[in-house]
Amino acid sequence: MHRTYSMRQSRVPTASQIENPPPPLSSTKTNRWLGKGGLGVVGHAFRKNAAGAFGPDLARKLSQLVKMEKNVMRSMEMVARERMEAAQQLSVWGENCDEDVSDVTDKLGVLLYEIGELEDLFVDRYDQYRVTIKSIRNIEASVQPSRDRKQKITDEIAKLKYKDPSSPRIVVLEQELVRAEAESLVAEAQLSNITREKLKAAFQYQFDALREHCEKVAIIAGYGKHLLDLVDDTPVTPGETRQAYDGYEASKAIIQDCEEALTNWVQSKAAVKPSLSTRSRSLSQRAREKNREGLDLSEQDQPMRGDRDSWVPAGQHPSYGEDGEEASSNVDVETRGREETREAVAAA
Repeated sequence: MHRTYSMRQSRVPTASQIENPPPPLSSTKTNRWLGKGGLGVVGHAFRKNAAGAFGPDLARKLSQLVKMEKNVMRSMEMVARERMEAAQQLSVWGENCDEDVSDVTDKLGVLLYEIGELEDLFVDRYDQYRVTIKSIRNIEASVQPSRDRKQKITDEIAKLKYKDPSSPRIVVLEQELVRAEAESLVAEAQLSNITREKLKAAFQYQFDALREHCEKVAIIAGYGKHLLDLVDDTPVTPGETRQAYDGYEASKAIIQDCEEALTNWVQSKAAVKPSLSTRSRSLSQRAREKNREGLDLSEQDQPMRGDRDSWVPAGQHPSYGEDGEEASSNVDVETRGREETREAVAAA
């Protein structure tokens, strides 16, 4: 591609790729209908609107987010491809310029092409985030039927109580409602747990990818500015000849240093390390400790003593009457009536 030296001639794995192997190609690259261009802006709008119009109610908002993130990935992929094409064109333009401009623009093309390669790799890592968010959407979609079933039974019970309060089917439906509520309770708990787990994992993928991408771009920008120092921008008078350019070895060494810096970069040696203020650190620590605290039930039930004096006869229990019978206030009249109705239906 380049006339003199290209950073991308060798494809040895970098230290970061050894520590964190690159993900597979993103779905935007492997699942495409109309070539690299896709449907463009029209396709973006169609995917976003279609995601919000179909599917279970519970998962619609997250479905729309997933499709919008796919639009973001397609846009980033297009930027990466066009940046590489622009880098090639910069090298082509500089070919007929003076020696220093020609050499430096060629090397700048190498660096800009590398940024395009990094952006293309960033799309693959970004897809890890999107796929993880997508798994939350799938769980939401699976929980929706249990919600719908519980609501349907509740509505049917209310309708029967309004039309025929003595209908024996009310008892059957109430039993079904109890089972549906139990199933829904389990599903909702699973959704809550998985949502938190996947949310943290998804944005861990995104922030790690962003950190690596931005730091490597910053490295390239720094070496690019060193290349600019090789261009002699001293004004000359008409007819004056500039000194001969002797920076070929220097520009090549700068590219090699940049390649080495990118190859050896790992997360643990990142230059930008966020630091929390004392207030933020204490508040975050307090929130984490509160989340780890469990409900202490050790004092809820006192152990029984080993002697017989700790036992109270049934007839002396406060909830019993003087004659040893349980107080009538504790009798569920409605439940007894339903039992009699159920026996009558079974006998019939």
